[in-house]
Amino acid sequence: MNDRIFEACSKILPQGYISQCQGARNSVSNNIGELITKRRLPEHGWSDDLIETLLSELSTMDTNNFHGNVGVGEREGRIYSSLVRRRHFRLSHGIGRSGDITAIQPKAAGSSLLNNITNRLVLDSLRIAGGTSCKSCFVVPMATGMALTLCMQTFRNSKPSAKYVMWLRIDQKSCFKSIATAGFESVVIERKLEGDQLVTDLLAIEETIERLGADSILCVMSTTSCFAPRAIDDIEGIAKLCDRYHISHLVNNAYGVQSSKCMHVIQQASRVGRLDAFVQSCDKNYMVPVGGAVIAGFDESLIEAISQTYPGRASAAPSIDMMITLLSFGASDFKNLLKERKEMFQYLLEKVKIVAEKYGERVLSTPSNPISIAVSLTREEMTPSQLTQIGSMLFTRNVSGLRVVTGNEEKTINGHTFTGFGAHYDAYPVSYFTVAAAIGIKRQDIDTFCVRLDKVLSKLYSNKPSCDKFL
Repeated sequence: MNDRIFEACSKILPQGYISQCQGARNSVSNNIGELITKRRLPEHGWSDDLIETLLSELSTMDTNNFHGNVGVGEREGRIYSSLVRRRHFRLSHGIGRSGDITAIQPKAAGSSLLNNITNRLVLDSLRIAGGTSCKSCFVVPMATGMALTLCMQTFRNSKPSAKYVMWLRIDQKSCFKSIATAGFESVVIERKLEGDQLVTDLLAIEETIERLGADSILCVMSTTSCFAPRAIDDIEGIAKLCDRYHISHLVNNAYGVQSSKCMHVIQQASRVGRLDAFVQSCDKNYMVPVGGAVIAGFDESLIEAISQTYPGRASAAPSIDMMITLLSFGASDFKNLLKERKEMFQYLLEKVKIVAEKYGERVLSTPSNPISIAVSLTREEMTPSQLTQIGSMLFTRNVSGLRVVTGNEEKTINGHTFTGFGAHYDAYPVSYFTVAAAIGIKRQDIDTFCVRLDKVLSKLYSNKPSCDKFL
């Protein structure tokens, strides 16, 4: 309602009532106006009603929602199901145009505005998380693996003769398969075992560059967030090598936004060397449904080039989810969530250590992994299949996410055989399980998990009675 309508209302209702309503309406308009002007996270989270008002206003700017609009093209934003229409807030045109995922659509001014604002809100969140000099980012409606592929396809334009991607081993299929999907050959750089921790072998990277020749290498793909006992890669050291040899550097930061340590090493690497782009999952970092990733970097023109590599329009669903969630957070709650996650990591570490020591096991020392924790499984009388029962027994007790790694699995992916798959290493000295303190985890989750873990281990390690005294 605008001022003209309120004036007409004042002829029906007392002016005092109308002024009060007008003030409330102006408050909504001021919030929306400030968001569009600044395109940054509000300090405090918005209510659901305010967010729905914004989405409703944006949807009225798309032609499929114009009163009396007649569409005679092949794609006019028609939605048959009213349930689907409500699910997407009547925003049916998606984002981008046929040649650029960040381009403005003439038929969809509202969706285009939503896309632009969402990308800027995400950029603000990355800066809050520690990527303080990050210049640009965009949400892409693909999971992390395909987003990595999109980056490599863009890098090809500046190095068309390149054949290889140097991949620092992490036993996770998606990032490895993304290389073949982009049309390149993987060169696996194995980890180095230091104590319990698997660290980056910078010497092996440099020797491989010298052996293959820098001109034949498209990029080095490094990783921050990962399952222990693998550590964050030496992102700064790799950045210096990439800068020296003029090789692109792509970072898989899948769930690293929630970790100040992961974001700090990315930020520092951009200052001391070369870091072209870093990719992160929407669902793992922002608590939204699976289906989106964020591609970000410190060179605005390169990130724009990556967005232009995406073929065709794209679903707006991940961008809508991200806008809603970030506005619900606000800067204050987002900071609190990051702080709380760090505290919960320490709490999980302490509680799991108590359970582990009760059964003669120990937490593996992995100080360079700020999210994941690994606990040894060293009972000689237990077979690998018995050890894996820990995971299945906990799953049936409504505990998800725990992974048991025996080091005995062999897996072939795209023609490359990995020994000890799951451990990031051919011959890790002990079996173990991993758990993680991810964003959103609560103290009660950890307490309940430890009770159930104790009961499962008590059954498998039969000489120790179950008890809850450690809580």
